[in-house]
Amino acid sequence: MEQLLQSESSARRIRREAMPYHSPEDLNRVVEAAKDARLILLGEASHGTSEFYTTRAEITKRLIASKAIRFVAVEGDWPSCYEVNKYVKDLEDNEAKTAAEALRAFHRWPSWMWANREMEAFIEWLRSYNLERPAGERIGFYGLDVYSLWESMQHIVDYLKQTESPLLDTALQAFGCFEPYGDDSQSYGISAGLIGEGCEEEIVALLHEMQRTRLGHPQSEAELNAMMNTTAAADAEHYYRTMVRGGPDSWNVRDRHMVRALRQLLDYHGPDAQAVLWEHNTHIGDARATDMAADGMVNVGQLVREYYRPAQTFSVGFGTHHGHVLAGSAWGAPVEVMEVPAAIRGSWEDLLARAGGGENMLLLFDADTQPELREVFGHRAIGVVYDPGYELGNYVPSRMPMRYEAFVFIHETHALEPLALPLMV
Repeated sequence: MEQLLQSESSARRIRREAMPYHSPEDLNRVVEAAKDARLILLGEASHGTSEFYTTRAEITKRLIASKAIRFVAVEGDWPSCYEVNKYVKDLEDNEAKTAAEALRAFHRWPSWMWANREMEAFIEWLRSYNLERPAGERIGFYGLDVYSLWESMQHIVDYLKQTESPLLDTALQAFGCFEPYGDDSQSYGISAGLIGEGCEEEIVALLHEMQRTRLGHPQSEAELNAMMNTTAAADAEHYYRTMVRGGPDSWNVRDRHMVRALRQLLDYHGPDAQAVLWEHNTHIGDARATDMAADGMVNVGQLVREYYRPAQTFSVGFGTHHGHVLAGSAWGAPVEVMEVPAAIRGSWEDLLARAGGGENMLLLFDADTQPELREVFGHRAIGVVYDPGYELGNYVPSRMPMRYEAFVFIHETHALEPLALPLMV
């Protein structure tokens, strides 16, 4: 009975304070609240929902119009995202003729996460926007994730060869250590994490050597690319080494890497630079407001709030009541359009649906003046692997005003449209 009364109190608060979301212009309230933050973190409740991508794109376009945003950073690998960056900035070494061509760089599962029609539209818009501006004022597109060990190593070697760098031998020595494992991260993780036969010393030595050169303070996009690939390779080695051990370590390595990469990008773009970050809610919503903290896990949302002043960060969570999503039934499985069932009774998404009468809504949080919303609610999170049959396990206990600064609720959502991928329906 007490929980029911709390839920009704929260629903009344939401009905009083939520704003309708019927058109892109309605997003201006969120943009106005977020525009002065140095980091604007835009989430998603899944990696396969069309409306999450298109809404983030609309918010990002409006933030870019404020003239202070210098780059968009996403939950994607640096090498693949850098191919898109070359296209949107029209760099000299760009070879892509269209956004779809640039997005083909996302060739590893789950490729649909970025190689989709929704991203294609945003990337074409970003290139058009950039081409109307001087090269030094163009908006970048970068990846923060940690999976690109072999791709990043190859990019490092290629760059050092092209520049005839004296560090080439050091890089080749590090790269040679990984050759026995091919591109098999699992084999490397087992060898390094369980047997103790890894390449940590080699890759860390390369990172330190490159940091001691001018690449430690890159002055061009090419130097930035080399330095960021080195950081990605070093942290990827650490990630795969911890992944096989289980526990929270590999998650923490990954999110700490993403914040490290984000800080390097901000340093490169200058003290006044602002950035927009696109990642899953589980990364951008403060872990301390969830049960992740009790499991020893940190995330990007927590770490950036700890490193920067609270006023310098603004996080926007996303959610839906029901619809369809693009996902796989297992890692590496064929991508499918799956049904997202109605949110479970008593969850955050169920509360929003009841409070809004089935309408889309925008909600700005204020933990001091919204005590009813500080209760713990289950908040749905869908990954690239999804089984609607185990819906109860997809909810993260959360105190929403402590997790985000704002929330976008879309009552019914639809699956992403992937680029050139066969679908199971």
